[in-house]
Amino acid sequence: MPQSIDVDANRNAIKWSRKELTGRLLWEIFRGPIFAWSPRQFWVWRRVVLRFFGAKIGVDTRIHPTVMITVPWNLFIGDRVGIGDSVTLYSLGQITIGDNATISQNAHICAGTHDYEDISFPLLKPPIYIGESAWVAADAFIGPDTKIGAGAIVAARSVVVRDVEERVIVAGNPASVVRSRD
Repeated sequence: MPQSIDVDANRNAIKWSRKELTGRLLWEIFRGPIFAWSPRQFWVWRRVVLRFFGAKIGVDTRIHPTVMITVPWNLFIGDRVGIGDSVTLYSLGQITIGDNATISQNAHICAGTHDYEDISFPLLKPPIYIGESAWVAADAFIGPDTKIGAGAIVAARSVVVRDVEERVIVAGNPASVVRSRD
């Protein structure tokens, strides 16, 4: 007979420090009026706001106002990165994006999951690394604890649950190598 899940224990577990909870509350209060409601061309303003909330953001990085960011202080984004409309940066764990990378519209970068082997499903916050000059195309999903190599391309609507080598193109669900880039 399967063990029963103690839902109350999971809900009552301490997953965040008081400082983190306070930061998340403040981010949610101010995200709309100072980030999401800013005009599209206010790239510098959004970089300033994210840096104020602890994100490390490089120069000339363009983050659209419709990007959904969960925990900004877990973001490490390089120079000249483009993050398109309606991208989700579910940054429970650290998300690192290298210089000149592109994250296209509606991509979901998910640095949070649960331990499915533990009956209480504790929260996990594994990191994600996206290498320089990589491109995560529209609607792609990048799962927790994955690395996308420099110069790699993740095709539209692909699901990445394993590391992607440098300079390859992956596609599908789950994503597999289509070819190398010369």
